[in-house]
Amino acid sequence: MAPKKNPLKLNKLQLRTLVLAQLLAEDERIARRDEESGNVTLLQLPHAHGDHMHIGEFVVSGREASGLNNPSVWNALARKGLADVNNPMAITITAAGLDYDTGLSDHFLSRSDH
Repeated sequence: MAPKKNPLKLNKLQLRTLVLAQLLAEDERIARRDEESGNVTLLQLPHAHGDHMHIGEFVVSGREASGLNNPSVWNALARKGLADVNNPMAITITAAGLDYDTGLSDHFLSRSDH
């Protein structure tokens, strides 16, 4: 039997935020991995300029990335074991959060031309 899509029943904003966090977790300039736990702490989040923001080599619509600065989204992800928001200066994506298949990784990302 194939694994169930979105088994934790994340809403669209939570899914979009998680996939962006997964991309941010790959950037060694702003992310620190705990080798023991597999968790990654994001030391900073990107800021929108104009109607978009840059995440690595991608450009993301500011509307699509609105959950990155929404504490309610992070708290919901934490309740589901996908993030840890106990540190007010950083957000940690758990190993489960890094592995969660959002199904969105190629739906709204485009490579930056600037």
